[in-house]
Amino acid sequence: MAAVMWEKEKEEKQLERDAALKERVPPLQLSGLSLQDLQTLCKDLHQKVDAIDEDRYDIEAKVVKNAKEIENLSQKIFELKGKMKRPALKRVKISADAMLGALLGAKVKESVDFKANLKTVKKEEEKKEEVTDWRKNVEAMSGMEGRKKLFDAGQ
Repeated sequence: MAAVMWEKEKEEKQLERDAALKERVPPLQLSGLSLQDLQTLCKDLHQKVDAIDEDRYDIEAKVVKNAKEIENLSQKIFELKGKMKRPALKRVKISADAMLGALLGAKVKESVDFKANLKTVKKEEEKKEEVTDWRKNVEAMSGMEGRKKLFDAGQ
């Protein structure tokens, strides 16, 4: 059944093509024409062919432009979805001098000492707490110091 439908579509397209050609290009009558008439007919046909070639070229240019625009928009959509595959980056070991040379070009000829440009910070000595008997510290923190004296006095 599909093959039959396919054949019908082929025939319909061929009939449409033939009708369009008959409409656009009338049949030529070359019999009984003089040499001058044949030359003018050839010139007319060449002009029509040139005009059609220009139209075809313009249409092809539009098609190429639209295809590029579609490709660019598809790429933008792909990037916006976030499914862009990022290539694996290689770790590169480079010295600070080489990096500055690459970034700034030939401007930096001498080695830059980064440590010399750092500010010096003086550390304050930490206050050391006196080490005392831990039992006294516990009693002081618990607030039981006075009660112990009362308890000892009661005995």
